[in-house]
This record gives sequence, C-alpha cells and structure tokens, in this order.
Amino acid sequence: MNPIDRRRFLKTGAAGALATAAASPAAFAQAASAASGPNVANASNASNPSNANPPKVTRILAEFIVRTHYEDLPATARKEGVRTLMNWVGVAVGGSHDETVDRAVAALAPFSGPPQANLLGRTERFDIMNAAFINGVSSHIFDYDDTHLKTIIHPAGPVASAILAVSQYRPVSGKDFLNALVLGIETELRIGNAVYPNHYDVGWHITGTCGVFGSAAATGKLLGLNVQQMVWALGLAASQPVGLRESFGSMNKSFNPGRAAANGIFAALLAAKDYTSSDGMIEAKRGWANTISTKQDYSQITDGLGTHYESTLNTYKPFACGIVIHPAIDAAIQLRDQYHLTPDQIERVDLRVHPLVLELTGKKTPRIGLEGKFSVYHAVAIALIDGAGGEKQFSDAKVRDPETISLREKANTIVDPSIQPQQVDMTITLKDGRKLHKFIQHAIGSVEVPMTNQQLEKKFADLVDGILSPAQTRALMDKCWHVETLANAGDIALAALPGSQAS
Repeated sequence: MNPIDRRRFLKTGAAGALATAAASPAAFAQAASAASGPNVANASNASNPSNANPPKVTRILAEFIVRTHYEDLPATARKEGVRTLMNWVGVAVGGSHDETVDRAVAALAPFSGPPQANLLGRTERFDIMNAAFINGVSSHIFDYDDTHLKTIIHPAGPVASAILAVSQYRPVSGKDFLNALVLGIETELRIGNAVYPNHYDVGWHITGTCGVFGSAAATGKLLGLNVQQMVWALGLAASQPVGLRESFGSMNKSFNPGRAAANGIFAALLAAKDYTSSDGMIEAKRGWANTISTKQDYSQITDGLGTHYESTLNTYKPFACGIVIHPAIDAAIQLRDQYHLTPDQIERVDLRVHPLVLELTGKKTPRIGLEGKFSVYHAVAIALIDGAGGEKQFSDAKVRDPETISLREKANTIVDPSIQPQQVDMTITLKDGRKLHKFIQHAIGSVEVPMTNQQLEKKFADLVDGILSPAQTRALMDKCWHVETLANAGDIALAALPGSQAS
C-alpha cells in the first residue's frame, strides 16, 4: 500500500476498507491484516504504546461474520464443524438427566416463556433463552465437551446451544446452521486467543467470557443482522462476561457456557431492533479486552481472518474430565493394558506434570464425582482400575469406592516446568520391584492424535444409552453427520426427544 493510499485507508477506517474488499476469503484476510496495522501484537498492558491506537476489531469481526457465507467456508472448517456438532449433541443429551439439569429445570420452569425450543434428551420445552441456557449446562456438566487446546475454551456449548434453540423458533437450513456454528466458534476462539493466558490466569472462565461473543455472532448471523447491528450485538455481548474459575468442581461451572449462550441470544435480539452499543466494545481503552485482561494481542483476531480457521483445531475428549489430566489417564490405561496390571500389584505411581495440572486438578481427596473430575489422583486410579475414563468413572460411587481411594493414595505428583501441559511422565512401581514407564507427548483426543468418527460415535452412544433407544441414537447421529442436507436444522432437537420417531 503506497503512502497516499495508506493515509486514505486510515482516514476512512477499517470498515471502509473491509466493505470494499472482494468477496473472497483471501481478499478479506488481506483487508483485515491491513486494518490491524503495525505493532498491535503482544500489547501487555494499557500503558503499552501499541494500545494507543488499536485496530477496530469489533467492526472487523462484524464485517467477517456478516459477509461470510456457507460457500466461503473451506472444506476443513465444514468437516470439523460437523464433528463439533456431533460431539456436542452427544454430551448434551448425555448430561440431560444429571441432578444439575434437574435443578435448573425445576428452578426456571415456573418463569419460562412460551414453549419455543426443546431441551435435549428431555420432554420439556422452554423459551429459546432458557432452553439455550439449560442445553448449555447439560452439554458441559460432564466436562466431556469439545476443547480448543490453545485457550482451553469449550467452543460448542455457548454457540450450538444458542442457535439450535433459535432454529426451532425461526427455522433455518442445515447449511445456514453450520455456517453460523463455524462463524460463532471462530469469533469466540479468536477473541480468546487475543487475551489468553493472562485473562484465564487471573481467574476468568474463558468459555463463558468468550463464548458469549460466539453465541451473539452465530445468533446474529441466523437473524440476518447487518454490519452495524452485528457491531452492536458484539458490543452487547462484551457487556455480559460470565464465569469464574472458582466455580470449578461445582454446578456453577456448567452455568457459565449455558449463561453465555443465553446472553448471546439476548444481545443479538436487541441488536436486531437497533439497540445500540459502542462501536469499539472489544478494543476500546475501557472496553472488554483492556478491562478483563492484561494482554491484548489483536493480531490474533485479525491475522488470516477468512482463510485460517481456528475451529479446525477443535478437539474432542475421550475422557470425561479436565483436559490437563487426559495425558495421565492415557498413560495409565496404556500401562495397564500393556502389562495386564491389577491394583493389588501397584506399590506407587509417580507423575511428573506441568504446574497447571495441580493448579486445576490437584484435589487430593475428592468427595463427589464433580470433584473427581478435578483430581489427577482420582483420574489415575480409575484409569488403572477400569481402563477407562468415561462418565461412569467419575460418579459419586466411584469417588467413594474403597479400592479407588486406596489406589488414589498411592499416586504422587512432581511439578516439573519442563513438562508441557499436554504431556505427562509416569512411572509405576510394582510390589515386585519392577518399574514401568510411559511418557505421553500428545494424548488421544488431541489435534495430533484426534478421535476418529467411529470413536465419536461410540462416545455418543455410550452417553445417550438409557435416554434414547438404539434406533433413535442412530437416527440422531445421522442427522448430525448430515446436517448440511437438512431443510430445518431444528429437526436435530426433535430427534433428541425421548420416544421421538423423527428420522
């Protein structure tokens, strides 16, 4: 860009440049990169000079969301969007009869509005915001949902919960639904990248705080918001951050993606009626990023926008617990299976782990299943006993089982900063003196060792067992796999209704 053109660009602003960009993703990415300007990356605090004139990322994102169509999505983004949907529906139906969901339904039923949308795996119908909230809770209560490992965001909960409810109130095609899902997830992940890890480190539950942007973006896309309305929707989402890490291990944790889903719908509905907000709510001096994080790397939002999709890095949990203890479970299962171990053979288990493992999952003596999900000690014990780490291994009964407790007490952790969060170094000492060793570089379920479609189907079937019949399960999985062919994406929710004959 020559000096004259650059001055003209800066004078008219990012919005003008993006509005005149060609429809191709490459052209959009080039415009977004230009809008970012130099020296915006790694702004660590409000006093950093690079924060004095930040890019207009709220409007850049709004332009991207509004102007991107299903046909613009690369095949990889579509494919992972379908896998994301498949995983989310399975965990949402699977969690639908947990005590947490029962309590939420009982609390909100007297106050719910018109019966506009289904609760997955249940017979009740609520208004779209309360349905989105409860489905978001249901999908996260087992801690078995999808994970973007760069930020530890669980992307689908806030976004899919919102747009599935909306699609029952305002029918949309499967292609439009998938497009909105991918764009909403892309929005939340890029915003998350811009503030992680500082934002997370101070105590925010990033799935809730960033998920609300994804919900607002995806809902707004389905509602047909124009660019200015989408700017306002993102701004209203910025005013509703939800979720603190102190909630981990309690019902409150699953509240966060549920509330983010409902808040995003709220923001988009208001914006659709021209309820205004600041045009720079993400990047302004007293806006979202500067208020709740000491890091603001706006290049993480703009670089490659429209060509590189963060959503293609989404992963799916093979184990129903905190992602940082998946390597330990993987190592324990591999050693158990390789040497045909039984608990009575084991003298001690030593794990070298990253500091984050104990920060997030250091509960030595969990008392209930929810706490067991945040105990690396319990996770290793049940992996060695059962050779699994599904929801059944994190029940209240398992946490209190004497055999589990005995083996749990033999597990020892050693914090080693040289170990990466995705790694574990495990040594099992047997009573006969043998030492068995396993180092996990990347656990199953990671980007490097992804779950296959067949493994996702098995996980899905295990989760919904006892809620849906085998025939219903197959029909529901098929609707998820073939979402792009559906005339109305809301049919997915109907197929998840117990006793449904939908096909």
